[in-house]
Amino acid sequence: MTTASLDRFHTLPESYIDSEDDLAAFLNKERDASVYAACAIDTEADSMHSYETKLCLIQFASATELAVIDPLAFGPEALAAFAKFVDRFDITWMHGADYDISMFKKTFQWVPRRIFDTQIAARFLGADKFGLANLLKAAYGVVVSKQSQKADWSKRPLTETMIAYAYNDVRYLLDLGATHLERLADAGRLVWFEESCAAARETVMNRDGRSEEELWRITGWGNLSQKGLHFLKSLWYWRDEECAKLDRPAFKFVGNPEILRMAIQLETEGMATPPHFLRERHVQRLHEAIAAARTVSPRQYPSRKLPPSGMRLDIDENYLERIREHRNHAAARLGIEGTLIATRGVMEMLAASNVSASEKEATLLTWQRELLQDCLRG
Repeated sequence: MTTASLDRFHTLPESYIDSEDDLAAFLNKERDASVYAACAIDTEADSMHSYETKLCLIQFASATELAVIDPLAFGPEALAAFAKFVDRFDITWMHGADYDISMFKKTFQWVPRRIFDTQIAARFLGADKFGLANLLKAAYGVVVSKQSQKADWSKRPLTETMIAYAYNDVRYLLDLGATHLERLADAGRLVWFEESCAAARETVMNRDGRSEEELWRITGWGNLSQKGLHFLKSLWYWRDEECAKLDRPAFKFVGNPEILRMAIQLETEGMATPPHFLRERHVQRLHEAIAAARTVSPRQYPSRKLPPSGMRLDIDENYLERIREHRNHAAARLGIEGTLIATRGVMEMLAASNVSASEKEATLLTWQRELLQDCLRG
């Protein structure tokens, strides 16, 4: 693609919005100018830099303008008008929408009503690399900088580099999405794509967080005794309180391997060596937490078994293999990943003798069921 043809992506006005007046003015202008066929949205958050992840930036693109909106400047209430405006559009394009949907749900208890995902589209078109940077390079020859990918988006003011990065996350999405829709239609997969995008949105909307009993069970907990689990839980809550005080994510304070190491020491040696990098006040509160944990009766130690999250599947392994072979054959014929048609978890449900027909039916989308129907039992 020539430089001249790429210039069209840089001709739209760009607005940085960090006041309620600017947001109102932008929305009024857009309401008059917009064609409500499609818009594009992306978000930036501070999960790598803060204790509580918060929405730090919303990037928006329409056919007439690009905008970077700062929700930290006026809070979620003032953005209600923006949410209503977005829902005027027939389609809201995102890329890898799962996280963005989660952030909108958490912040506003709202998400765009109809989301199309360029990542899902790329997978249906057989792309083996479907990160946004990969797709932009393949489609336009554009190499976008990843310099701000892990930046602290909660800090103000944003640098010019960060703002440029934010605009580029939505600059090409409308054109990329439109191109993908044409290709999906030509391939006869447009209905599959639409159904999959709707299901992905619904999955996030219905997703519950991990239970409190599961949060502290970090990788490696299964190797501990009940005593070790008790200390692990105490250490986890000590770390959580320290991180809340510091407004810092856990991995930037004391990582899970260190927490597990201390739990093992307390289980086997009766004492724990604090990480050498901890400051005195943190070490003091660590010793206080351990001392409090020692006073607890073994009868109150946590169980080594999690509460059951579902029934144990009685899987017919031969049937599972037939489903897998059928799925893989269909995927190879279509030039797509097999997991798009059915994940391992879905195939195990289909091959389980103690799962009802209606439950099995619910695990598959219409297009997936059509592709697998020849190997499914009635």
